[in-house]
Amino acid sequence: MNWTLEVVPVPVSDMDRAKDFYAGKAGFKLDLDDQVAPGMRIIQLTPPGSRCSIAMLHGMPPFPGEKPMAPGTLQGLQICVTDIEAAREELAAKGVDVSPIRHVGATGWEEGKGDTWNSFMTFADPDGNGWVVQEAPSELSAR
Repeated sequence: MNWTLEVVPVPVSDMDRAKDFYAGKAGFKLDLDDQVAPGMRIIQLTPPGSRCSIAMLHGMPPFPGEKPMAPGTLQGLQICVTDIEAAREELAAKGVDVSPIRHVGATGWEEGKGDTWNSFMTFADPDGNGWVVQEAPSELSAR
């Protein structure tokens, strides 16, 4: 049996502002924006080429035993791309405040690309939820 990660909830304070950021600036595909019940809204978006989506929820009761996350507290979600320089240029051109490309070197984080699997950049959504982008040597289907 496969256990596939398919949806990650992202806590945001303003659904429309977050939708504009993820769809308009980060380039995620808008899959769903629906009011599932009075006062309950779900927005689901998917990064280009990904099989895992993000979901922003408003008015939904938490699952039993689930602890709610405050907007901006989700950190370290990682996306892989095969060309980190092109991905950085695309995000920056759309107005995303994206970090320089960095790698782990002898003294810790150093600017510039590293070897295979060792090139990263970061960005955050308007609430401060933090994302890491890593360069992968090939598409997931080829690994």
